[in-house]
Amino acid sequence: MSRDARWKALLDLLVERGRLDVEEAAAELEVSAATIRRDFDQLAAQQMLVRTRGGAVVHGVSYELPLRYKTARNASEKQRIAAAVADLLAPSEAVGLTGGTTTTEVARALAVRGDLTSGTPALTVVTNALNIANELAVRPQFKIVLTGGVARPQSYELIGPLADGVLSQITLDVAVLGVVALDVTHGAAAHDEAEAAINRLLCERAERVVVAADSSKLGRRAFARICAVDTVDTLVTDTAADPDLVRGFEEAGLRVLTV
Repeated sequence: MSRDARWKALLDLLVERGRLDVEEAAAELEVSAATIRRDFDQLAAQQMLVRTRGGAVVHGVSYELPLRYKTARNASEKQRIAAAVADLLAPSEAVGLTGGTTTTEVARALAVRGDLTSGTPALTVVTNALNIANELAVRPQFKIVLTGGVARPQSYELIGPLADGVLSQITLDVAVLGVVALDVTHGAAAHDEAEAAINRLLCERAERVVVAADSSKLGRRAFARICAVDTVDTLVTDTAADPDLVRGFEEAGLRVLTV
């Protein structure tokens, strides 16, 4: 296992459990305790965790991994979801994409769609995510509109009043939201309130809203609300979604696609 893969696995375990000791982590990842100690020390130096005697705990109360450490989570599910979301978008539409791992996969799925290889433009993509704009900017058939704002390092998203200024001047056919939580009662949510505010504005500027979320995000709450569930038209998730949760979303008026 490479160091990057090992670090992702360690951070995933730490987020899930809140605390890890060296021997436990070494057994889980089938590496030596010395390797885990070295990993913990290096991650602590990056303020990704807090070292304790014999182990580590999460850094802070409300913990959010930077995007680069999230890419391996539920990767196959996110790719299936992304392909299904891409199929919902029509040529020449104006599409808003928030940041996140699943929406990044949506951008990649759009980039290889055969019917979007030409056009003037084939698709207009509005995003506040630096990594998504970077991936799609090399596709000359796409018109890429990147909001202004201050970069948030955890998600590569631009936030703040500069982003508000751009989004208030445009109209979208569809907004595709990546969320950290989606609940029938509490709606769609993010960890950060400034990020949630930009996502909310994207929803307000769109004719329809699609949430792309793997099953681990459903039935959960997070700190900053993006929008109420009745703002969402379509939820695309994976087949591991709890049937009771799916039924609840459908009863709330959402079209739910499981892939």
